[in-house]
Amino acid sequence: MARPPHALDDLFARAQLLEMLGRNDDAREAYFALLSVAPAHFGGLNNLGNVLTRAGKRRAAQAAYEEAVRQHPQNPLGHVSLGICMLELEQFAGARLEFEAALTLDPSNAAAHKGLVYLFSRTGDEAGAEQHRKLGFGAEPLEVLPYLGDAKPIEVLVLVSSTGGNLDAESLLDKHVFATTKLYIEYADPAKPLPRHDIVFNAISDADVGPDALLRAREFTTNAPLINTPGAVMPTGRAENAERLRTLENVVAPRTSLIARSVLERDGAAALERLGFNFPVLLRLPRQHTGRHFVLVEESDELGPALAQLPGDEFFAIEYLDARGADGQARKYRVMFIDGKMYPLHLAVSPHWKIHYFSADMTENAANRAEDERFLADMRGALGPTAIAALERIEQTLGLDYAGIDFAVDPQGRVLLFEANATMVVAQPGADARWDYRRPAVTAILNAFKEMVIKRVRV
Repeated sequence: MARPPHALDDLFARAQLLEMLGRNDDAREAYFALLSVAPAHFGGLNNLGNVLTRAGKRRAAQAAYEEAVRQHPQNPLGHVSLGICMLELEQFAGARLEFEAALTLDPSNAAAHKGLVYLFSRTGDEAGAEQHRKLGFGAEPLEVLPYLGDAKPIEVLVLVSSTGGNLDAESLLDKHVFATTKLYIEYADPAKPLPRHDIVFNAISDADVGPDALLRAREFTTNAPLINTPGAVMPTGRAENAERLRTLENVVAPRTSLIARSVLERDGAAALERLGFNFPVLLRLPRQHTGRHFVLVEESDELGPALAQLPGDEFFAIEYLDARGADGQARKYRVMFIDGKMYPLHLAVSPHWKIHYFSADMTENAANRAEDERFLADMRGALGPTAIAALERIEQTLGLDYAGIDFAVDPQGRVLLFEANATMVVAQPGADARWDYRRPAVTAILNAFKEMVIKRVRV
């Protein structure tokens, strides 16, 4: 790089190496240095977008990708990168245009086909997703993630499904310890040897989304240890889980049934009453998480307008459990189950019935954060012995190596179950100092997972 005038290839190579080493901040500055010399450099713009995405700066990443597409409209990679970014920002119409632009340039582009699978699944169009599934995942059934360590890695084979419903294993597996390869199980070729692996992690985690994939994974044969056996994941669908967990002492699980749109449109509230539901009732599109396509119907005359908001041909009808405390605030706890032990992750407090940590009243409310901090510091004291004993029964019934539970606690100390399965994500807190109290809890969970994998390999 000392050679005049400017060695662009060397500038770009250095930035790429910093990115590969996981030095995100240094890589970002290196890409900025490259772009200060060559503002239209495609690799610099596109990779800067990737670095910004990993840092959680999606709006800034979108600007970088948009400039890459503006400067290089004939490069399909730019359109795919921008499409994925827009998809994560829920700019669905724009994302579709970008994926389709990539396919116009390169009809066999597997990444663009995969993007359309994710897009259509997110928006409830499973027929559209199916048209692109084989063209995307069938063309690229293996995905090798970067390894950043110096020592010999532990090689992890992660089973995933092209239908979705996969746990984000990448967020759990430390790249400095584990070399990870993802295998889309539907397109595994039995005639080909499996990638080298020391252990297998079944990340097909949503039994409602991937029942066929779980059946195929159940037939998967290897001599290596297996985390989260498909047989243990299969009974964790919403309806089946509610039925088996509601029999446990001090567990209140919501009545849950799958019902067709056509039945609701024809029979209205009577269809729900036949299934044992009273208003208010929740309607949720299958395959969705983080509150997408999920509505509360308080009275029978609200059913028609609620259906008009939802895509899809069938829905989960779910009994509404009132999670509000005496102060009128709803509370949702998340506890992780790892290798038979319980770890608190967070408490979300909100005036709204649909609670997620990222949308709850936590960032600006110091009192809510203080309550969250007390829960993390003393889970047993915060929940009480009745709820703790109920959680232990749930963990034992699930029988999963890795899982989590979202729940509330009623005035009697009972667990009000929202969801318990292997899909639970452990998100890193933001850089803001307000979240410093959360970091030890997240670190404890990630360390427990790492220790479990290492222990299983060495047994």
